[in-house]
Amino acid sequence: MQKTSHIPTFVCMKITLLVVGKTAFPFINEGIALYEKRLGHYVNYARVEIPELKGVQALSQEQIKEREGELILKNIRNTDDVVLLDERGSIFSSIEWARHLEKKMVFEGKDIVFVIGGAYGFSQKVYQRANSRISLSKMTFSHQIIRVIFLEQLYRAFTIIKGEPYHHE
Repeated sequence: MQKTSHIPTFVCMKITLLVVGKTAFPFINEGIALYEKRLGHYVNYARVEIPELKGVQALSQEQIKEREGELILKNIRNTDDVVLLDERGSIFSSIEWARHLEKKMVFEGKDIVFVIGGAYGFSQKVYQRANSRISLSKMTFSHQIIRVIFLEQLYRAFTIIKGEPYHHE
């Protein structure tokens, strides 16, 4: 009898979480590590951290967003499906999110790059490059804590897609 893998057929595509800056809090790093390990069972996943800008005291918020935006765009390929985590993005329930992600992976088949910007958000150039935006809540979260919240929701989506007993409804 042939052994079947627990990894879905869309594993050849890749999901990247692109973030600005390192995480300063150990408890956030622990949460990130936990969910990244779990995600490895479902999808080819990577996190890319763009270093925080140095010497920005004399720069305006717009200038900081522009410089961070240039670094974000350097880490995105033309073929990537770019999804910004943004307060003005679409809001999903966990099940809606799972179905949306599944459809994106099955029918579009592109590598997906989810982007969490810096403290001031995204530049206009990054907004123009994005394919879509999602919001995880009407509340505002720090750009560090949202990493764990998003990774937990990404993991939850894969458990829903696979029909595993993680989600209770």
